[in-house]
Amino acid sequence: LPHSEARFELQQVILTMPVALVYILERSTTHQEGLPKIPVPPLKQTCERYLAALEPLITREELAHTRTLIAEFLQSGGVGERLQKGLERRARKTENWLSDWWMQSAYLDSRMPIPVYTSPGVVLPQMHFQDRQGQMRFAAKLIAGVLDFKKMVDNETLPVEYLGGKPLCMNQYYQVLSSCRIPGPKKDIVVNYATGKSPSTHITVVHNFQFFVLDVYSSNGMPLTVDQIYVQLEKIWNSSLQTNKEPIGILTSNHRNTWGKAYNNLIKDKTNKDSVRTIQKSIFLVCLDAPMPRVSDDLYYSKVAAQMLHGGGSRWNSGNRCNLLGEDGSCGLTYEHAPAEGPPIVFLVDHVVEYMKKTEFRRAPMVPLPLPQKLRFNITPEVKKDIEKAKQNMNIMVPDLDVQVFNFYHYGKKYLKSIKTSPDAFIQMALQLAYYRMYQTCCPTYESASLRMFKLGRTEAIRSTSTESHRFVQAMDDVSKQDTEKLALLQEAIKAHRAYTHMAIHGQTVDRHLLGLRMQAIEDLTSLPEIFMDTSYAVAMHFNLFTSQVGSKTDCVMCIGPMVPDGYGICYNPMGDHINFAVTAFNSCEETNAARLSRFLKEALLDLKSLVEQTLKPSPTGPEEQPDRT
Repeated sequence: LPHSEARFELQQVILTMPVALVYILERSTTHQEGLPKIPVPPLKQTCERYLAALEPLITREELAHTRTLIAEFLQSGGVGERLQKGLERRARKTENWLSDWWMQSAYLDSRMPIPVYTSPGVVLPQMHFQDRQGQMRFAAKLIAGVLDFKKMVDNETLPVEYLGGKPLCMNQYYQVLSSCRIPGPKKDIVVNYATGKSPSTHITVVHNFQFFVLDVYSSNGMPLTVDQIYVQLEKIWNSSLQTNKEPIGILTSNHRNTWGKAYNNLIKDKTNKDSVRTIQKSIFLVCLDAPMPRVSDDLYYSKVAAQMLHGGGSRWNSGNRCNLLGEDGSCGLTYEHAPAEGPPIVFLVDHVVEYMKKTEFRRAPMVPLPLPQKLRFNITPEVKKDIEKAKQNMNIMVPDLDVQVFNFYHYGKKYLKSIKTSPDAFIQMALQLAYYRMYQTCCPTYESASLRMFKLGRTEAIRSTSTESHRFVQAMDDVSKQDTEKLALLQEAIKAHRAYTHMAIHGQTVDRHLLGLRMQAIEDLTSLPEIFMDTSYAVAMHFNLFTSQVGSKTDCVMCIGPMVPDGYGICYNPMGDHINFAVTAFNSCEETNAARLSRFLKEALLDLKSLVEQTLKPSPTGPEEQPDRT
């Protein structure tokens, strides 16, 4: 039954239905096996949509050349047809023809450092504690909240998510905890320790670059209480007061090839190997960070976002990373992106925040608990050299990242729905206008869309730059155009964005299909088709705007680094009456400036509202809220 009908039926019979049957119906894996496979789009359709996406980005001459290459690629019996058939064979034989290739190409093959370049950060509202006791109490509640989320994962009682009445794949929720990315000299792997004969029962706590094993379940299998966790954290704190320890964790921040070699050096020693394996098998890590240097209130969240992404450098917290709690009330998390996208992380955040609101910290009679185990590392001269190299690289990376977090308080998604428009498409058009005003040109823009409608689905790209958006941004500041014409062009651009979004979440856009054709050619050991060697393809894949809507009930914001050296990373969380933004860029690029783009974005959002209000009046209620697609 569709979700709404199923809910109605359950309400009618719940008094007479056996409890176990209700539970089975509500299990988060109920629909997993019945989810459809991700389709392989028609080849001609993808090529046509690819050409349409190129139109606002390249010259007429370049477009004409690419059309010629596409025509050759589509010839009957040609290379395109052969690769398409290979892809269709793969789709028949696998649960998801894309997921392994996506994991490989987007994450595991990447040799760039994980901080900034891969791992997102989440900035939570500042907590009102100003000392270590407050930090410990908050950390204890947070740990208990994550364990409560884990209970839902283990019992398969997570609420199934739906989009348009159809269940979504819940697989990523089972990869969030107990997953670890292990470096290799040429390619990484991801291992999940949640399953098996003896799943993990411990977390790792990091303080002053020192690592501790904290068992979070008692001998009877029950999770520790908040006050028990607090006592254990106090023991860890008091056992790690030295601040002169080598930041062994900073090794993980290096270029992946460099870290892969350093990893092999590190685990040559048995003590080191055992400690590393213990960390890898943790359910999650909690980092008790030192307080940051004080900054003004308007810079606070930008500073925290930078801390979440890289830790502030070797002198500060770059040797501690994961669920992050600063002694000054700053808090958030960073996570390994390879196993999961944003929605499971946001669900976890929302769940933990709500759990912490309901959970009171109470002292209770204590049961003796073992002292948390401190993990030992033997720092050989070779390991010491690797640490120093990682410190140097991190201290170059940190000042290069420009981070701007701001709250746009003039309106939020409630207002946008009241004028019967899509909040996401409206914000994307504001981004298009801001970029155009700053550079007098359009650029390739990536927005994440979810493919969780399909089994093991990950993401597809929404290409926000379209012919329609290009027409709109060109007209917006043209004094010869009437406001009614500008508004009509804005509405056309929003309509085009919504249409592309619909195609993306149904697996009918271009980026993942092109990736599949390219990977199929590599697997067939044939030369890459000309369309992938074309300048237009390089332009199309150079996303100067790398964006993601990460909607959360919590007043937080996710942050990501730019995808390209001369680009921006932009995350946003549309709340009811305001919108949270995080904008990043690299200082080493003279052409980019996160603060300047943020100013243009604020102006664009205000100007679009003024344009709309010239002819439209907000209605009391807007359209029904749609689930996040990111």
